[in-house]
Amino acid sequence: MCFSATADFTGSVVLGAIGVATLREVKDRRELLIAAMPCLFALHEFIEGFVWLGLEGILSPQVAHNAGAAYVLYAQGLLPFLLPFAVFLIEPTKRQRRRMLGFVILGGVLALYLLWGLIAYPVQISMQANSILYVNVITTTTLVAVLYVIATCGSLFFSGFRALVMLGWYNLVGLLVVMLVKRYAFTSVWCAYAAVVSVVIYFFFRRSRIHRLARYALAT
Repeated sequence: MCFSATADFTGSVVLGAIGVATLREVKDRRELLIAAMPCLFALHEFIEGFVWLGLEGILSPQVAHNAGAAYVLYAQGLLPFLLPFAVFLIEPTKRQRRRMLGFVILGGVLALYLLWGLIAYPVQISMQANSILYVNVITTTTLVAVLYVIATCGSLFFSGFRALVMLGWYNLVGLLVVMLVKRYAFTSVWCAYAAVVSVVIYFFFRRSRIHRLARYALAT
């Protein structure tokens, strides 16, 4: 969780267990992607554990580089699209999905741009103050950060499910706090925060079973 390899590996196990429990609450295939988010964050934190081991000299620098590239690929190249798309899929009505479409398109365009940046320019990985820094000249600009916030949080604010709107607020607050306190390690720290907050997704599925099924039934 951005503090050490042990913290990352431990966090990934806990999140993995929560992720499995979340997937067991799925009642419709349109829910699969958003229900898989805790598991994806668990894998994400597990990968960063190997970045720590490489940077600390326990494993080779090549391991740190490869694991860091995989970590940034998800955090910057995939998540801006996956999150709004997951919210788009779970919304039961055409009206709600139309409200999400702009965020999905923005996330898709941003993801393609960031993937290009990650391929065209090297990612510099280093440790500072118990955090890992991932620096890329394309993906770590202020404009990208603003668009990233809009894509990843915006769709949640317009969701028809109140718990997902709350998740959007939690994520937005976390983003702002991280930018103020540890902007230099934004990718690592915020992804750790988002992984913890993704526990909200489990409680969303756990507590809204009847409500979700009723909304899907009305939408068909």
